[in-house]
Amino acid sequence: MLKQRIITAAILLPIALIGFFLLEGLAFAIFIGVAVTLGGWEWARLAGFSSQSVRVGYAAGVALLLAVLYANPALAAWVLAAAIAWWVFATFLVLGYPQSRRYWGGAGGSLAFGFLVLLPAWQALVLLKQWPMGNWLIVAVMVLVWVADIGAYFSGRRFGRRKLAPEVSPGKSWEGLFGGLVASLLVTVGVGLYRDWAPRELVLALLGAAVVVLISVIGDLTESMFKRNAGIKDSSQLLPGHGGVMDRIDSLTAAVPVFAVLLWLAGWGAL
Repeated sequence: MLKQRIITAAILLPIALIGFFLLEGLAFAIFIGVAVTLGGWEWARLAGFSSQSVRVGYAAGVALLLAVLYANPALAAWVLAAAIAWWVFATFLVLGYPQSRRYWGGAGGSLAFGFLVLLPAWQALVLLKQWPMGNWLIVAVMVLVWVADIGAYFSGRRFGRRKLAPEVSPGKSWEGLFGGLVASLLVTVGVGLYRDWAPRELVLALLGAAVVVLISVIGDLTESMFKRNAGIKDSSQLLPGHGGVMDRIDSLTAAVPVFAVLLWLAGWGAL
C-alpha cells in the first residue's frame, strides 16, 4: 500500500505543479475543472447513486455548470456567498449527524449539496489565479491545509483522547484538531516574520489562517459524513493507494472558497 501511494504521488505531484504554475486562463480553468468533474462523478456515489449512468450524468452537469460560470464571471460573488452559507450549514449537519440527515432532502438534496461543495472550490481557484501573486496564494492555502492535516495526525496519535465527531469520523480527536491548528499558525507566524508583516497584518493573518484551517476540518468531516451514510470507505479508487479525488480535496473544497472571501474582504482582489 505504501509503495502504491508513493508511486501515485510521484506521478500526480509534477502534473499538479505544472497545472498550477504554468497554465493560465481557460487552460487553468479546464485543468481544475477536470478534477472537480471527477469529484462530481464520485459525489453522486456519496449521495447514494451507484448507477454509472446517474454518476456520469451528474459529472456532466457539474462540467456544464463550470462552463456557465466561466462564461459569466459576474456570478463569482454569488457562488462564493453560497459557499459561505453552505459551509455554515454543513457545520450544523456534521455536528448533528446522524439526526441531521432529516435536513438533507434525500438523495436529490445530497446531489444539490454536491454542487455547493464543488462549484465554489473551482470558482475560488480561478479567482485566486487571477489575483496578485495568484500562484503563491494557491500554494499558501494548500500548505495551510496540509500542515494542519500533518499536525493533526501526529498530535492526534500522541495525545488524542477526546473524539471530535465520533458519529462521523471516530479517528479524529480534539487534541488532533488543536495540534493541527497550532502547526498552521506557527507556519503563518514564520511567513509573517519572513515577509516582515506589521503587527496588525500578522494578527489578521493568524485569525484568517485559523478560520481557514477550522473550515477545512468541516470539509473533511462533511465528506466523511456522506461516506459513512453511504457505507463506503473511499469516494472511489481513481487514485491507487489514495482513494478518490474527493478523498484528496475534501478539506480544500471548504478552505479555498473561504480563503478567497477573506482575501477579498482584506482588499486583495476583486470579485
